[in-house]
Amino acid sequence: MTRTGGDVVVETLEALGASTVFGIPGQHALGLFDALRRSGLRYVGSRTEVNAAFAADGHARVTGSVTPLLVSTGPGALQTLAGLQESAAGSAPVLGISSQIPTAGLGGVRGGYLHELPDQLASFRGVVKHARLVRRVSQIPSALAEAWEAALTAPFGPVWVEIPQDVLLAPASVPPVTSVPWSPRALSPRAELVAEAVRLLDGAARPVVLAGGGASAGELLELAEKLRAPVVTTFGGKGKFPWEHPLSAQAWLEDWHTTEFLAGADVLLVVGSGLGELSSNYRTFRPRGTVIQVEADLDKLESNYPALGIHADARLALRALASGVTARVADGVAEERVRELLDRVRERFAGQELDLERQVLSALRAAVPDGTHTCWDMTILAYWAWSAWDPRGGAQFSAQGAGGLGYGFPAALGVAAAVDGPVLAVSGDGGAMYGISELATAAQHGSRVVWLIVDDGGYGILREYMTDAFGHATGTELARPDFAALAAAFGVPATRSSPESLREDLVKAFASDGPHVVVLPAVLRMFAPTHLEHL
Repeated sequence: MTRTGGDVVVETLEALGASTVFGIPGQHALGLFDALRRSGLRYVGSRTEVNAAFAADGHARVTGSVTPLLVSTGPGALQTLAGLQESAAGSAPVLGISSQIPTAGLGGVRGGYLHELPDQLASFRGVVKHARLVRRVSQIPSALAEAWEAALTAPFGPVWVEIPQDVLLAPASVPPVTSVPWSPRALSPRAELVAEAVRLLDGAARPVVLAGGGASAGELLELAEKLRAPVVTTFGGKGKFPWEHPLSAQAWLEDWHTTEFLAGADVLLVVGSGLGELSSNYRTFRPRGTVIQVEADLDKLESNYPALGIHADARLALRALASGVTARVADGVAEERVRELLDRVRERFAGQELDLERQVLSALRAAVPDGTHTCWDMTILAYWAWSAWDPRGGAQFSAQGAGGLGYGFPAALGVAAAVDGPVLAVSGDGGAMYGISELATAAQHGSRVVWLIVDDGGYGILREYMTDAFGHATGTELARPDFAALAAAFGVPATRSSPESLREDLVKAFASDGPHVVVLPAVLRMFAPTHLEHL
């Protein structure tokens, strides 16, 4: 048969290195999806476009490479925006490829085409790193290579390419695509900035590192051990530093003791973090020493605090700093400071009657195999996990960047499509309803995802926020299904659990070869905030 523009798309994706794509077909995109069956690409189809975007996000994060997301025009494309916003916040290199109305209707001529928008591309420009409309088949390989390169240039992030219906269906006038050159731009630190940072770090008596999601684990460990510097990770940086390392001050960023620990550093090295609302304990962090900030996103450099700003890929900057600083003798002083900090954090929790929450976290950590990747929705247990979860060699992904509901389960399906082993997803009952249709996806693909749904009868975190602020909660209480029975209707095994049986139930779920839902009826509470009295 005649090759089409759709064939050129899938040939280019394969030449760029793609192996798995996510998405949902639609009328204008049929030429693209028809070409998929003639390709070697694996297709994982979701049930809504936003969940397809979350799945692509999870896959991109765990692989560290570009993951294509294929959708149709108008409503299909627009439904990906929430997922792409999370990808932008989490630096996930997702390549969105959307169809468009026929070329004759472009430019806002208002021809009355199905799914027509005056300027669909405009909806994406404020969300993604790069956006382009393709108008000819011959433009497809270069446009996709350009987007691929942009997605993998630090800071990583989502990109968007639109291709009209008639272009996807048009006969291909170019030979089969066999290779596509691309090369992300290296964002190296400037030499004089590295030299100044090395001078400051070598002269510091109490250096501390705050490592965000952009930090690179190997280089971070080398630098911290040479400097004998304690390391605090942001919620997005979990797993970048060994949790039980003697220099690990862990991730208790919403604890005032940690806020003061960071503020008391005479030199604080911030790597791969913009020091935003969560990392600054809701803007109560006020550094008393010198801040060095390494950040690949130029707009985030010194956006919240004055610093020696180093615009660079964190890996390259950390490598340069680790090579430049003078190694210190391990005298145990920094390790003792870390122990004292963590003791103070534990003491604060001891008086808050949080036994149930600690019991659930302990059972979860004991049951989840080491090295398991985890995906967390916006729910109270996830808020605990941001600070308290020890990843133990597994990546910890959550929606805390953009903060949208529904991330956990579809993202876990994307991770499961890339790894050999089980994946954990954690949702509340409110967030679970966003992704419940993806039980069909899990059953269809045999995805090894254990989905823990904590059922507290509503939007639990919003219930707490509203009650604390106004004395009453409005709109937070939810009717919901029997999740275990609903999972069974999809052909997915399910277990009704309890705090006492949670560990055993999860162990059995992780031993299965496919998806498994564990429902935990429990009303969890958040630990007391520490920032309010310091605002």
